[in-house]
Amino acid sequence: MSLKFRSFLVLIVGTVLGFSLSLGGGVLAQRDVQEPLDEASEPLPWDEARLLAEVLERVKQEYVEPVDDRQLMEAAVRGMVMDLDPHSQFLDSTEYEEVRISTTGNYSGVGLEVNTAEGEVVVVAPIEGTPADRAGLEAGDVILSIDGVQLDADSLGETINRMRGKPGTRVALTVAREGEPGPLEFQLIRSHVQVRSVRSELLTPGYGYVRITHFSETSYKDLRKAIKSLERASPVELDGLVIDLRNNPGGVLESAVEISDAFLDSGVIVTASGRGRDASFRHEARPGDLLDGAPIVVLVNAGSASASEILAGALQDNDRALIAGEKTFGKGSVQTVMPLSNGRAIKLTTSHYYTPSGATIQGQGITPDTALADTSLEDALAAATSHRTEAGEALLQKDGQLRQALELLRGGRVMHSKAQ
Repeated sequence: MSLKFRSFLVLIVGTVLGFSLSLGGGVLAQRDVQEPLDEASEPLPWDEARLLAEVLERVKQEYVEPVDDRQLMEAAVRGMVMDLDPHSQFLDSTEYEEVRISTTGNYSGVGLEVNTAEGEVVVVAPIEGTPADRAGLEAGDVILSIDGVQLDADSLGETINRMRGKPGTRVALTVAREGEPGPLEFQLIRSHVQVRSVRSELLTPGYGYVRITHFSETSYKDLRKAIKSLERASPVELDGLVIDLRNNPGGVLESAVEISDAFLDSGVIVTASGRGRDASFRHEARPGDLLDGAPIVVLVNAGSASASEILAGALQDNDRALIAGEKTFGKGSVQTVMPLSNGRAIKLTTSHYYTPSGATIQGQGITPDTALADTSLEDALAAATSHRTEAGEALLQKDGQLRQALELLRGGRVMHSKAQ
């Protein structure tokens, strides 16, 4: 082993041995970890440290292609964290930025939500008030190129990164639109974008619909605005609400707790246990219900996970809502994002959480009170897309599960506490 590489390994191994992480409690909750090292923790035995050094040496000297030192060490760290469980992850600077955007809802770009379908990059919807919205991009547009570079549907992340950039910079999009004879060209100026995680629609007088796509730091505030908007739009008092959590993968724990509290006057929301200093906790509801006890149906499916299951479990166990749809995903662990040097981070599982009844969600999921007809993933995604742009009547025509949820509300088969 060369002296240079040996010194490099000693530095790395020493860092691994001496670095301890303070664990916090929050699903994707980000904070700087600057607490003192735990001197009581036992160092890694030298035999295990030597194994790491031996493998790195072999790869460095004998792998068929040269490997950059930084690339090699990053791969070692990534594999170490990934092997802990399916949800722990090493994040490079780009991945960390994506997590930051998903939790804060803020980034700089053009304001398009995109996905892939049949080998194409398709616009799901432009975000209201963004450069893409003002320029006239529409749901269903197929993005052909960005700044003249043809897109690869297998590299959705690269497509998203090309549309992002510093505020005030220009980006050119070429799209194909159904009914247009040829490609359309759009010149956009990037700006700050606020991603909305809550959308609402009045289904019929007295009955509202709220879809939560993910849980971010702004979701609770967005929910309050949505409820007020529904109350203004309805000619009569709100007599019921459908909360749609289908294909909601989760997000910020604190957001799920706040939204649960918004509909509960009392009771436990969620508990958690872990080894870290802040990894065990218990959240309870405070007095105050945004709907004054009006009945709620929560729609879930196999794509509802993590923070979605916290909300569904809290409302179910406290007899506040009827859970309808399909069994949820079953992710009952809390991940904390811990910043590292050079814009990197690790997302580490720090707690297991439990519903108010003490039931674990991990691997079990939330079983709905009322099972609704199965909806394929494609149908659910199509329904979610239409929810962004169409009025309540059109939603009901396209979404069978939503029609059933509304019937449950109208039929009075939902537990609630509203004074009669």
